[in-house]
Parts: sequence; C-alpha cells; structure tokens
Amino acid sequence: QVQLVESGGGLVQAGGSLRLSCAASGRVFSVGTMGWYRQEPGKQRELVATITRGGITNYEDSVKGRFTISRDNAKNTVYLQMNSLKPEDTAVYYCNAELRLAALSPVSLYWGQGTQVTVSS
Repeated sequence: QVQLVESGGGLVQAGGSLRLSCAASGRVFSVGTMGWYRQEPGKQRELVATITRGGITNYEDSVKGRFTISRDNAKNTVYLQMNSLKPEDTAVYYCNAELRLAALSPVSLYWGQGTQVTVSS
C-alpha cells in the first residue's frame, strides 16, 4: 500500500528551526509535484510550498526567505527546512504528492498523516 510518511515535527522556541521530511513508501512508478500545507484548528488548510520534479519551487508569502522546500527524487522524499520560526507558524503540517503507481495509471494526489509543529513565544 502506498502512503506518504511524515516526520520531523515538534516543539520549538520562536527563532528556532525544524526540518520536516515526507517519504512515499510502497511501489511508486513516478512522483510529480510535491508540497507542504498547514492547517490551524478551525481554519482551512493552506499552501506552504510546492516543488516540481524538476525543482521549480513556489512559496506562500509569509514563509518566503524563512522556509526552504527541497526533494530527493531517488528517495521519493520531500523536505521542508523551517528557519526563524514564529508562533504563527504553529499548525499541523501535511505533505502531498502527485503519484503515478504504474506506467498506464492516472496521477493521484496523496496526503501524509500530518505532523504537529508548535512554536512557543
């Protein structure tokens, strides 16, 4: 069974750093765009950053210059390096990825289980 497995969340003080990882496990034919989203209680899930297979990145304005998204195509893994964290970055962070499970299969969007990031002031 294919799934996205996240790791790296936790509690950090304002100004600190965390690195999130998300790996596609199971048999995958190809991985397209991968991304990170976050969700605060009672709010909609919002985009944080995305990265194409070729490395083109896109960031939400509030994280530009502080967060860096990267990927390792050989490991089907996406990372989010978060620096200069602020209390308003506190949320559950979810990764997603466009996965093709076989050569003639359609592309499907998969989501990770979410990992809590808490930034204390």
